[in-house]
Formats: sequence, C-alpha cells, structure tokens
Amino acid sequence: MKKLLAFILLLFSLPTAYADAEESKEPEIISEAAIVTDSESGAVLYAKNADKKMYPASLTKIATAIYAIENGNLNDRVTISKQAAEVEGTRVYLEEGEEVPIKKLLQGMLINSGNDAAWSIAEHLDGNIAVFSENLNRYLEENVGLKNTHYVNPHGLYDEKHYTTAADLAKLTNYALKNETFKEIFGTKELKWAGKSWNTTIFTHHRMLKGEVPFEGITGGKTGFVDEAKQTLATSAKNDSIKLTAIVLKAEFKRDIYKDTKNLLTYGFSNFETSTLSSTEVFPADGKTYTTGGKNIAITLPKGNFDENITSKGKLLIKNENGKIIQSVKLLEDKQDEIVSPQLKTEQEPEKETTGYYGKIGLTIFLFGVFILILRKNLKAKASRRRRV
Repeated sequence: MKKLLAFILLLFSLPTAYADAEESKEPEIISEAAIVTDSESGAVLYAKNADKKMYPASLTKIATAIYAIENGNLNDRVTISKQAAEVEGTRVYLEEGEEVPIKKLLQGMLINSGNDAAWSIAEHLDGNIAVFSENLNRYLEENVGLKNTHYVNPHGLYDEKHYTTAADLAKLTNYALKNETFKEIFGTKELKWAGKSWNTTIFTHHRMLKGEVPFEGITGGKTGFVDEAKQTLATSAKNDSIKLTAIVLKAEFKRDIYKDTKNLLTYGFSNFETSTLSSTEVFPADGKTYTTGGKNIAITLPKGNFDENITSKGKLLIKNENGKIIQSVKLLEDKQDEIVSPQLKTEQEPEKETTGYYGKIGLTIFLFGVFILILRKNLKAKASRRRRV
C-alpha cells in the first residue's frame, strides 16, 4: 500500500517538474531577431541576433513619440499639411488644414499606428522630414545611447537607410517607459477619436495588449509591418518581481511574433527578478572600496543560485549558476574609508578571524576555570584516600 501511494504521488509531481524544466530552458524563437530585457535595469535576459541590422517598420514610432514628448509641447496645435494627409500606409485620416494637439497625434500614432500623425509631428517639430530625421538620430545617440540605429522618416515605411537592431529597440523602449506620458499612451487599449472626417474608437493593434492573445501582465505594446521588415512587435509586461521589455523582429506570420513574445516573457518571469543596490552600500575590491555614487541602482538577479563578484576595477558582475553574466554594473571608487557592506563579497576579501582580542581573553578564562575544576577534583580525591587510611 505504501509503495502504491508513493507511486501515485510521483505521478502527480511529474507535470509540475516538467513544466519547471521547460520554463527554465532558453526560449525557442522563430523570428529572425529577438531580445527580452529587464525594463528597469536594462539587463539582457535572452537575445537572438540582437545586434543584427534590421528594419523596424512602425516600431520607429516609439522613437518619434519619446523624441516629441521630450522636445515638444503636448498642448501645441499642429496644422496638418497636404503631404501629411496624403502619406501612404495606416492613417487616422487627418485632413489638410485640420488643427490637432500634439498629444492627440501621439495617441493616433502609437495606438492606431497613424503614419499621417507621425508625419505631422515631424513637420511641426523640425519643419521637414530631413531635418527631423537628422535631429532624431542625434537625439537617439546622445540622449538614449543608441549606436546601431539610423532613421530617415518618423513612421517606419521602408527605406534601405532606415534601420535599427533588436538591442537598440529594447534600450529605446526601456528609456521611453520611464516617461509617464509615453507609458500611458503605449499602454492604451482603446480611445474615442473625434477628427474632422473620422469619428470612431481606435484600438491598439497589439493583440496581447488588447486581450485577443491572452497573457497575464501585459502593460503596453506596438506592432509593425512592411514587406521588407515582415512582422515586428514591441511589448512591455510586469509581474510582482520584474518588469520586462520584449522585442521581436522579422517573423513571417503574426502568430509567430506573439508565440515568440509569450516565450520570451515566460522565460523572463520564470527565471529572473529585479532587486536594488542601495545608495548607501559600499563594496570591497583589491584593497579599495566602491559605491553606487549615492544612487539606488536596479539590478537583475537570477532566481535560484547565482554569484556576485566585484572585479579589481570595481565592476559588479552578476552570474547565474552556469557562470553566464546576467548583468554588470560599473561602480565608483570611494576615496574615503567606509564600512564594508556584508551583502556582497569578493574573492579578495580576507577571511575573518575566529578569535580577536576579546576572544583570547575569554579562552584564557575558560582554560583557567577548567584548571581549577581539575585541581579541586584531585584535592578531594586525596582527602578521601586519607580518610580511608
């Protein structure tokens, strides 16, 4: 009976064990390029061809949006030009001469992917598309830190000189998500739209955000498609432990970008969590101490076993149980004497002594007490023998 019960319990435990093993494996990705990162720390959790030059299609509008938010006035009213009204591709059907606030254009561009809205924003900010593109590229390099991106338009219609990478798109999206206006629009599922010639309700094209492809924790997203780029998708999501950004580029079919995105997010949620390096912590390395520069810094930790080491040059390395570096953080050298934080150790940290000054005194007292007890025992024995004699 006991053997039968043990066998039944084993059977019930197998599906869970199998699921855990599947979740911990790196995801299988169909799309040509993909990446999932911690939205707060920027740590890359998985990447496939992340630095390969790719065409982003309408994911370009993430750049246009955050550039406009940070460099324009959301209350400005934009007069729609003939060129903007006639731009090809997806539109929100703006009319020439119509006046629309920038924020509404941002909503039409990110939610309904309106190319006419993107064109209107670019013209309003910089006069024409060429100057806008030049300023946008400078902004992306200097403000966001992108190194492998070059855009020649605000909407993402194909041009051989219009390209980026999955890694740059993830970095850009993480940067943009720190802005509350962007985050609000990026996460909007539907919005009533009242235009001069188009009164309707616009819906996000992102099927996971809309709920058509169920997945818990989706907070925002943007779709893209042109023939040369194929299907592209940017997604943000969160649970109680971590916020994630997933980018998928060049899938043949919509079902593939959503399958890949679900696999990326499942992998991220199952294996990682966000923590914080406190602004007050200091860390030892090679006879020196390093600090965070007085800032709280988000870091990503693998769930389960991991290792934290500090190099002799003050770089904190966080590794998973297989020795893969999940994140590196450059710390600042502290010139003043500080108390070493006990939370992180390095190979250079000396072993702590088991007995110090007070420990030696205690040991001496203990030995002296033992000596007295032995002496008293011997004296009692001798006295006993005398009495027997």
